[in-house]
Amino acid sequence: MNSAPLPPAGWYPNPENPAEQRYWDGAAWTAHTAPAAAAPGLMANVALQARALFARRASKSAPAAPVVPAAPVTGPAGESAAGATATPSAAPPLARMGDWVASLSTTSWVVFGVAAVIALLAFTAGGFGPGILVIALVAFFTALYTLISARPSWARIASRKLAGFVVIGSFLALSISTGIMGETRAATDEVAVALPSPAPSETAAPAPSATPTRTPTPTPTPTGEPDAPEKVLAADEEAVVSVANSSATAGTALALLGTLEVKGRAPKTGYDRTGMYGTAWLDVDRNGCDTRNDILARDLDPEVMSGRCKVTSGVLNDPYTATTIDFVRGQKTSLAVQIDHVVALMNSWETGAQQLSQAQRVSLANDPINLLAVDGRSNAQKGAGDAATWLPANNAFRCTYVARQVSVKATYGLWVTQAEHDAITRVLASCPDEPAVTSAFTPIVVVAEPVPAPAPDPAPAPAPAPDPAPAPAPAPAPDPAPAPAPEPAPAPNVSYANCDAVRAAGAAPIRVGDPGYSRKLDRDGDGIGCE
Repeated sequence: MNSAPLPPAGWYPNPENPAEQRYWDGAAWTAHTAPAAAAPGLMANVALQARALFARRASKSAPAAPVVPAAPVTGPAGESAAGATATPSAAPPLARMGDWVASLSTTSWVVFGVAAVIALLAFTAGGFGPGILVIALVAFFTALYTLISARPSWARIASRKLAGFVVIGSFLALSISTGIMGETRAATDEVAVALPSPAPSETAAPAPSATPTRTPTPTPTPTGEPDAPEKVLAADEEAVVSVANSSATAGTALALLGTLEVKGRAPKTGYDRTGMYGTAWLDVDRNGCDTRNDILARDLDPEVMSGRCKVTSGVLNDPYTATTIDFVRGQKTSLAVQIDHVVALMNSWETGAQQLSQAQRVSLANDPINLLAVDGRSNAQKGAGDAATWLPANNAFRCTYVARQVSVKATYGLWVTQAEHDAITRVLASCPDEPAVTSAFTPIVVVAEPVPAPAPDPAPAPAPAPDPAPAPAPAPAPDPAPAPAPEPAPAPNVSYANCDAVRAAGAAPIRVGDPGYSRKLDRDGDGIGCE
C-alpha cells in the first residue's frame, strides 16, 4: 500500500507529550519542543525551517517516514503513525547545524549581530589580524563561560566538551592574530623609517642617488636640542679633546678613517644628555656667547645680530637639502633652523664616549667641527643615526659630512661600527682627497723653522811685513752711548664686518692672533678665516 504524503515542516502537537508542541522538519520529528500554550516566535520558525532545508540537502534521497512513538498517536496531519520507532536517526552535519541555528534565542541573535559589527569594523580599520582577534576573543570568553558553568551561554554551546574545543581553537586564533598584527606593525615601522620627510622649503630637495645601508638595530631618536638660552652659562672646565695635538687630524679623511677602531656598539645604559654632556649650548670657548648663537653667526649669511651674541634673523643655505631657509628668532620659528651634532651624542655614547671625562664630553657636545646649522626637519629625521642609517639628501655635501664625522671621532677617540665604516668608505671612494677637519679645541703644533748654519770665515791672507811702530797717538774720546730704540707701535684695534672687508684690507687669509680675527670669520673652526 502506498504511504500517505508527508506533511510540511512546522509545529504540531507532540505525540509523546500532549502538553507540548514539537517541530516536524518535513521528514522526521526533531528534538525541539515548546509549550502548547505559547506558539514559537517567527525567528524560531525560520530557523527550524532552515534546519529542515539543511537536512533535505544533506540526505540527497527521498524523505524518510515520520519517526514517531510505537503507540498509536495522531500525527501532524491526523494520520495514524503506529508502528514507527521513537528514537530519531543520527542527523547529518548540516542538519545538526540547522538544529544549532534553530536553538538560538532572540538574545543570541542580538549578541551575535553586535559581535559581527565589531568584527567587521576591526577588519575594515585594522585588517585581517584585528578582525580575527575580535572574533577569537568573543569565542574564547563565551566558550570559557560554558566550560566553567556548564551553561550553554548565548551561543548555545551544547556541552563542556564542545566548549573545550572552542576554547582551544580560539586561543590558537588569538596567537595567530597577534602574530599577524606584530608583523604588520614591524613592517609599517620599517617603511616609516625608510621614507624621508618632505623638505620645509618649496624647492624640492634632490633625491639621493643611493639609499644608505641600514644597520640591523636602528638607533632611537634622541630628544631634540632646545633654542639658545636667554642667559649664557660658561662651562665648568676648559675645552679638552682626546688627541695630543692637531697633527692627529692632518691629512685626508679616508686615511684618518683607517686609524679608527672598528667594533660593535656599547649599550645605551646610563645615557643622559644633560648629566653626561652638560646643559645644552654652554659657552665652552669662553667668548661670552652660547654655542647655538656662535654656530648661527657662523653658518647664516647674511645674519642680523642683536648685541654682540644674539642672532635674530638670517638666511641659511642648508647643506643637508641644498635649499634656502629664512631664519627668524622666535618661540615658534627658531627651531626651523636647528644645530645638528654631526656625530650624534647618543651615537658617541655607544661608540666610546662613556670612557671620556666629563670635560671631554662637554667639549664634544659644543665643538664647532661637530655642529652645523641645518634644516630642522632633516635633523629630526636623522635622529641618532650614523652614516650607515642616514646621509644628507644633498649628494654634493656627503663627502664633507662624513669627513667631519671621521674627524670628530678621531679627535675624541671614538670608534665606528663595521656598517658605519663601510658606509663612510663608499662615500669617500668618490672623493679620496677630501681633507679631515681639525678642531679649534685641539692644541696647535708649532713647527720652528730651521736656522741656517753660519758660513765659515774665509782663510786669512798672509800677514805683510810689519811697519815700524808709529808713535803712539792719543787715545780717542769714547763714543756717546746710543739712544734707546723706540717702543714698537701697538697693533691697531682692527675689526672686520665680514670676509669681504678682510679681503679689501689685504688681510686674507686671517689667522688666530691676527688683528681683527674673530670666530665669525672662521666658519669651519680651523683657526684660519676667509680662506
